[in-house]
Amino acid sequence: MTAGAPRVLCVRLDSAGDVLVTGPAVRAVAAGASSVVLLAGPQGAAAARLLPGVDEVLVWTCPWIVGDAPAVDPADVADLVARVAALEVDEAVVFTSFHQSALPTALLLRLAGVANVSATSTDYPGSLLDVRHQVDEAVDVPEPERHLALAAAAGFALPAGDDGRLALRHPLPELPAEVAALTADPYVVLHPGASVPARAWTPQRCAEAVELLADAGWRVLVTGTAGERELTRTVAGTRGTDLGGATSLGQTARLLAGAAAVVVGNTGPAHLAAAVGTPVVSLFAPTVPAQRWAPYAVETVLLGDQDAPCRGSRARVCPVPGHPCLAGVSGADVVAAVEKLGGSPVGLRQREGVS
Repeated sequence: MTAGAPRVLCVRLDSAGDVLVTGPAVRAVAAGASSVVLLAGPQGAAAARLLPGVDEVLVWTCPWIVGDAPAVDPADVADLVARVAALEVDEAVVFTSFHQSALPTALLLRLAGVANVSATSTDYPGSLLDVRHQVDEAVDVPEPERHLALAAAAGFALPAGDDGRLALRHPLPELPAEVAALTADPYVVLHPGASVPARAWTPQRCAEAVELLADAGWRVLVTGTAGERELTRTVAGTRGTDLGGATSLGQTARLLAGAAAVVVGNTGPAHLAAAVGTPVVSLFAPTVPAQRWAPYAVETVLLGDQDAPCRGSRARVCPVPGHPCLAGVSGADVVAAVEKLGGSPVGLRQREGVS
């Protein structure tokens, strides 16, 4: 933070993964700001609180960003405008994905009296933007780099020594004692859920992978939210350990940090793993481009047919019978990918014994 510099509102209104990949750009803003407020959606708020450089988090459900969007409520919009006005920020940077428009948000920021607004926009913004950053959306650029480019256009750059990778605020929250006790042995985390159903590996395949990873000598910890407990219990079976609902987002990050590898689809924990530097077996459905959304700057094995018929569809529910992009990935494929990234549990135990 820089004394005498502007107080800046960063906006990222979608999910936890979206917030995490915006983290490097937020750090760039923070390096040139006196303080940073992050306006996040309810699904991204916990991730926003984990980002270095964020001083305050404001939460709002945005009707033109979130899935299953609510109707636009004039009273709710007026309340947001009043809350933003009360922040007394000097400027705002609105971060969006390539398929989203920043202009409705920019309009609300203008109504709140924000004097300087920057965003990426292919549409003519009129007086809504002071900095209209334009990119060639036909070129797939990793999301963190796309957001860093907007930050640079707004006048903010990463400080010297910052490598631009995803990162979290430390120290991370302590694990519950019963979960921490599970981490003494080499382990793999398998996260079967996904924020969008089309991006999820089937529960049957996940359960198969748990069995085969256990056969290979790994302790397998199955993570998920409280709302995914039925899924995590089914996937864990008798060979894995069901941790559905057992950890907060910050605690999950700590758990991922100690794993040999994380097996996960294109969803928030993939980016959480990247933020703690843990290798990822990425079960990636090509409904969005892997070049943009694969785990960033971390060792990754990408599994899934990237030329499947759903490619580029942005579908939330699989539009192709049989879910072919991921159905062809076997549990054995996952075991091989884990071994490529994390070695073997026997080797890890031997190294730990020597040390």
